[in-house]
Amino acid sequence: MTATDSATSGPKHVAIIMDGNGRWAQQRGRPRLFGHQAGARRIREIVNACPDLGVKYLTIFAFSTENWKRTQTEVSGLMSLFRRYIQKEAQDLHDEGVRVRFIGDRVRLEPKLVKLMDELEELTEGNDLVHLTIALNYGGRDEVARATKRLAQEVAAGRLDPETVDSETLARFLDTCVLPDPDLVIRTSGEARISNFLLWQSAYAEYEFIETLWPDFTKDIFGEIIARYGGRERRFGAVPV
Repeated sequence: MTATDSATSGPKHVAIIMDGNGRWAQQRGRPRLFGHQAGARRIREIVNACPDLGVKYLTIFAFSTENWKRTQTEVSGLMSLFRRYIQKEAQDLHDEGVRVRFIGDRVRLEPKLVKLMDELEELTEGNDLVHLTIALNYGGRDEVARATKRLAQEVAAGRLDPETVDSETLARFLDTCVLPDPDLVIRTSGEARISNFLLWQSAYAEYEFIETLWPDFTKDIFGEIIARYGGRERRFGAVPV
């Protein structure tokens, strides 16, 4: 299929900004962490829905570089939730053929969490049914800055000719270098902004902003969005012929 086809097939790579956990909890008179726990449980349903919907790659935004600005109580609770989620879900994800990767800067994360992340990546590295990528301490600008730094180090060491550097060169240094660019980015909770998520990779992605809060995002809603995507025209800057 070319960029000038009038319609497209389903997306192979879907990225999701999982927004609305805090508001979902507040609507029920519960603390924000209660919403994050509900949101974490929702992930499994969406991952399991991917094969039937033709989605090979799923990338989810779990914690941004800006989320450190939240209260210490919420941040600590989220880090504990991430640890518990990995420990609880690791074997099931592996048994179901899910390949798990993490993107983002791990330097600021606690060693115990990083160890669990490394172990889950190693456990699932041979799987290929669904590629689940979890963005943790991730920011698009931070990612590009880190990639540029590594590229500059290669140039300084004489291993890379600066005259050959182009957009494809930089892409090889991104956290997502082994992944295809997302075809579709979904944001829940009614907010219509991208919040520093996959800035480089989503240059030509389709976007879907929906009112549903993430803990209420079901496989049926996911399927409806995938079906709507199938009728979109993706031009990639070209003119249809």
